[in-house]
Amino acid sequence: MTGFAPGSPPSAGMRSGHAILEADVAASETLRRRDPERMEQILAYGVRSLLSVPLHARGVVLGMANFWRSQNPDPFDEEDVSFAEELVARAAVCVDNARRYTREHETAVALQRSLLPSGVPEQDALDVAFRYLPARAGVGGDWFDVIPLPGARVALVVGDVVGHGLHAAATMGRLRTAVQNFSTLDLPADELLARVDELVARMDQEEGAGPEDVEVTGATCLYAIYDPVTGNCSVAGAGHPGPALVLPDGTVEFPGIPTGLPLGLGSLPFEAVELHVPEGSRLVLYTNGLVEAGERDIGTGLELLRTSLSRPGRSPEEICADVLEAMLPAPPSDDVALLVAGTRLLDPERIADWDVAPAPSAVAEVRKGVARRLADWGLEEEAFTTELILSELVTNAIRYGAAPIRVRLLYDRTLICEVSDTSSTAPHLRYAATTDEGGRGLFLVAQFAERWGTRYTDNGKVIWSEQTTGAGEPAVSG
Repeated sequence: MTGFAPGSPPSAGMRSGHAILEADVAASETLRRRDPERMEQILAYGVRSLLSVPLHARGVVLGMANFWRSQNPDPFDEEDVSFAEELVARAAVCVDNARRYTREHETAVALQRSLLPSGVPEQDALDVAFRYLPARAGVGGDWFDVIPLPGARVALVVGDVVGHGLHAAATMGRLRTAVQNFSTLDLPADELLARVDELVARMDQEEGAGPEDVEVTGATCLYAIYDPVTGNCSVAGAGHPGPALVLPDGTVEFPGIPTGLPLGLGSLPFEAVELHVPEGSRLVLYTNGLVEAGERDIGTGLELLRTSLSRPGRSPEEICADVLEAMLPAPPSDDVALLVAGTRLLDPERIADWDVAPAPSAVAEVRKGVARRLADWGLEEEAFTTELILSELVTNAIRYGAAPIRVRLLYDRTLICEVSDTSSTAPHLRYAATTDEGGRGLFLVAQFAERWGTRYTDNGKVIWSEQTTGAGEPAVSG
């Protein structure tokens, strides 16, 4: 057997699965033949008797426990064998439990890390750094995400699933996927949480029909949408601690974000709060494992967080490292997710907008204005495609929307065209028949744009499109 010399009592015990008793070591020809020199050392030490007992656990032999008797002149007997087998059986269960726990913990950590983002998506609105620390015992369901949105905006998300282990990690993955999917609908922060809340309630109904008594209700989430054009950030929470805002001079604020109820309870609506975030500030999102580590309460944790964030002039990466060093000197007892985002503003020279009269003749003026602005940005090659896209979107707004109508161009990593009006009726892409005289406008937009869509606002809707450009990445301020 591996690790034991052939012919030795431990090797024989591993093969047979039974205790091996060598009552008189000095008289054992097997031990003498195997290693005479070592045998002389054993006898010189005073060893008189050997008992090898296999560690049985769940039908598997994990190893051997060897008992050597040197001081007592009496050899091991059958009573000693019974006692040793009882002792080793209990030790084997403990060893197997530790192995199983370690294996499950490592599996849960691997699953958790595979379901979390491995990097930050490309975007220019925020300079983002993040950290995830699993608990030293029992992986939980803490998670985070960075999601680019239309209009150069970016969503920041942190969440915490109740419970620990594989189920919590798998549930975290389901919630993160749900938030990503709902974000494609470009919903306001509070409406997105309402959708996730309904999903969690349905998930609990499904889980309640299964053999295991597991729940998702009680999961928390904080969802923030940052707009680099206005510098505003819309934040809504579901039972989760609010963000910290570090101003450029190092002042730390904890904005009054309504905590809300955890996900799955579905009793009260969520409330979003609009924050103005000065350029160069730091938005800090975290889970409660950061501020409630050890025996300290949340108030003490928040003050410690304020102190660790208050030194200005640091990058988000440096802030992450400093915060964890100050607040978690030892491995945490609960999962910790930390997300630090430095805010930037889109260069005003990269923004253009026009009011559009609700008349078909206004389309030509829009085309001329767009051509001039694209020439200023060095994007003459994009003029034809952009004019075509905006012509279709503006025409739709004039025909089916409601005044006032407005056009906005944003030159970020992509060229973004937006047409807004005060109607809540959104156009739908359809495939016109060969005999139809119209109905091909949005089809052309979908063909020429990288992507396009609709988002609703308090005053109506915005139809947008994005195009890749060949002019390289524009500079951003901040």
